[in-house]
Amino acid sequence: MASSSSSSSKESYREELRTAIRQLTDRCLHSASKWAGEQLVGLGAVQDQSKFTPTNTRFQRGSSSIRRRFLSTDTLTPSGGVSYVSTPVHQEDGNYDSDNYLVAMSYFNCKEFKRAAHVLRDETGKKAVFLRCYAIYLAGEKRKEEEVIELDGPLGKSTAVNNELVSLERELSTYRQNGTIDPFCLYLYGIVLKEKGREDLARTVLLESVNKYPWNWSAWSELQRLCTNVDVLKGLNLKNHWMRDFFLGIVYQELRMHTECLAKYEYLQGIFCFSNYIQAQIAKAQYSLREFEEVEVIFEDLQRNDPYRIDDMDMYSNVLYAKECCSSLSHLAHKVFLTDKYRPESCCIIGNYYSLKGQHEKSVMYFRRALQLNKNYLSAWTLMGHEYVEMKNTPAAVDAYRRAIDINPCDYRAWYGLGQAYEMMNMPFYALYYFRKSASLQPNDSRLWIAMAQCYETEQLRMLEEAIKCYKRAANCNDREAIALHQLGKLYSELGRSEEAAFYFKKDLERMEAEELEGPNMEKESARSLLRSIRNAQGGSPSTSSEHFSQ
Repeated sequence: MASSSSSSSKESYREELRTAIRQLTDRCLHSASKWAGEQLVGLGAVQDQSKFTPTNTRFQRGSSSIRRRFLSTDTLTPSGGVSYVSTPVHQEDGNYDSDNYLVAMSYFNCKEFKRAAHVLRDETGKKAVFLRCYAIYLAGEKRKEEEVIELDGPLGKSTAVNNELVSLERELSTYRQNGTIDPFCLYLYGIVLKEKGREDLARTVLLESVNKYPWNWSAWSELQRLCTNVDVLKGLNLKNHWMRDFFLGIVYQELRMHTECLAKYEYLQGIFCFSNYIQAQIAKAQYSLREFEEVEVIFEDLQRNDPYRIDDMDMYSNVLYAKECCSSLSHLAHKVFLTDKYRPESCCIIGNYYSLKGQHEKSVMYFRRALQLNKNYLSAWTLMGHEYVEMKNTPAAVDAYRRAIDINPCDYRAWYGLGQAYEMMNMPFYALYYFRKSASLQPNDSRLWIAMAQCYETEQLRMLEEAIKCYKRAANCNDREAIALHQLGKLYSELGRSEEAAFYFKKDLERMEAEELEGPNMEKESARSLLRSIRNAQGGSPSTSSEHFSQ
């Protein structure tokens, strides 16, 4: 019965997605249509369902264990056992594919937005009204971008606005008030309200849109950006359609609820067994947990299954950069360059490659190119800030990090970068503020606690007890760089607290011997010598001079 239920549910999802792809494409919502198409393929082909055997599925031909682990034929209901609600398929209004509509679609797809809107000026069908309003909105966005370049250059801070927002808000508000608005115009109305700073109403309107038409992933994405904390998320009265699980996955990810995020995507992967999107989302969650080995395996699998994929590959380049895999990063950069060198992700990947090679000027050039293509591309601002830090151009680094925070105030990397920049300027009070902010956003990252501890250790502060607290937090957060234990021993030794110093030096020595590694701060024999000296010390002060602890 479970297998029969599974097949029936999958077929229902398949038909919903097929209809949605046609409806979204007809409205030129190409990003949402592409997403729906990827999930349709992710369900697997109907004719192949009976052929899923251990010898001839794609899982046995080199794909990662991630997919094999979550391939399932269980009943497709949430883990609590509550069935998903059924949402009626959206019915189009009569005679929606008029000649004017078809030619307007052609103009729209050629980016002649005003021309498309003009053709539809007398059309009254809901579909035509949406495409006309959407074309007007994008015409305003296009003009805004032109003004930014004309007045401030492509990366300048600009006060340019979309001049079409006022008229669009008035028209769409009227449709909503008189009850003639459809889910697609609700989606556009939500965007307009968000850009005008009316976030509460935007959230309400987008919620109406996804509850009425749950297959528009672009509407879910806009709603996610307005879910800035758990309380806001809990306040959403979402219908329990299966698309809701995809939404919760991305919200959990942005709110750094990594355990919940992984659980949600692992559940979804049991249904959408072949979804490259879900695989990439699992990789993102594991990247946040610094599980780089697992992330690398997933991206290698994605490359095999979807060799021309550029989406999310910038994260893969971050992993290769962190692991200093220069040859693999070179191969990835060359590949995306040949596939589409003018995608922001491609420029970011190439920028990472030049950074790893130590060619920071070239790296900045590519990050700037990424931002010229998409000035709200968060990763490029943050990574460019890192490059300016390497180049000792602190003012430029601070500006880049602040631009990243303007886009996403929850980007802990940008806050951490600001801390580094102010640390370089020998301003530990400011640095400490930014490190604290970063650690509050990513409390399980040992590097952030170590950065705070080092600020407390500076000559200006000398708050050693606070530094000790931070190093202890770092030691409890999987300190992969193995800094915290030695620093705890060093600080306790400086404070004349021999027993505590001996305890942490002993733990550090045990770690080194267990891992068969040389410590980052001293050799094993030196560690043993220090430990013996402390143990043999009489009174409160260790017999070893403080010179032994200098770095």
